[in-house]
Amino acid sequence: MKKELSKIAKDTNLFLKGYIKKQKKSDLMSAMKYGLFPGGKKIRSKILIDIGSIFSIDYKSLIAVGAAVECIHAYSLIHDDLPCMDDDKIRRGKPSTHIKYGESTAVLAGNSLLTMAFEILTSHDLKLSEKIKINLIKRLSKSSGHLGIAGGQYLDLSYEKKKISKKKIIEMEIKKTGKLFSFCCAAPAIIKKRKISEINSFEIIGSQIGLLFQIADDLIDFKGNSKLAGKKTGKDLKKGKATLINLLGYSESIKYCDKIIKNINKNLLKYGSNTKKINGTLNYILNRNK
Repeated sequence: MKKELSKIAKDTNLFLKGYIKKQKKSDLMSAMKYGLFPGGKKIRSKILIDIGSIFSIDYKSLIAVGAAVECIHAYSLIHDDLPCMDDDKIRRGKPSTHIKYGESTAVLAGNSLLTMAFEILTSHDLKLSEKIKINLIKRLSKSSGHLGIAGGQYLDLSYEKKKISKKKIIEMEIKKTGKLFSFCCAAPAIIKKRKISEINSFEIIGSQIGLLFQIADDLIDFKGNSKLAGKKTGKDLKKGKATLINLLGYSESIKYCDKIIKNINKNLLKYGSNTKKINGTLNYILNRNK
């Protein structure tokens, strides 16, 4: 698993470095690259490629789409770390972008990475039809805005130090984290021009993977090692964050994760042995940093 993740991370970073190199230089480029590289484990890109293998999609095309996803993810992390948001000073084992470059530069660098994602999806180098590109852009936009990442972050902040129901916490975490995973699972079906019902079913699978990822991330914050996590842990409880762990407890949250994995595998059964890679990734998500 680590070898596969390492290859995907390397290929994605090579694509992004090559893409950025072709662009005109700007004063924001340094902060953008700081927030984007090395770029974590690339689990979202791994999910995209796992689902893409079910449909036998060209690896290079998936890397390009994954690079766009990583730009969105990096933008969201830069903004989430700001003092007006989660106020995190460490990200991926180094000072957060706003600590290194200042708040205003971090905001603008994040904005620039957000828009660069869509530049990548419209690039002539991405050998897909214009219709498919438009569909991908539409889905990624929806996953990133008020119905996705931004809306989820708003709820995350507004729920602090409040008693929130399990249903609302799940809805918030699916928006905040799940929607980008939804795109990663739906994108291969879009590229292969599958029926809308199948595309939507993969979106649902992606939202469940995202929920699994977020709970696993919260488990790391609850009990994990700051050095391994690459960021300060134990902050959710101090801030009174609305998480399933704070609501259900550690053991019940683990059981809930197992239930999610079982349900995802059940929904992927009809795709046969092609789902072996995605099954391995799901287990890795839950057990990473242990």
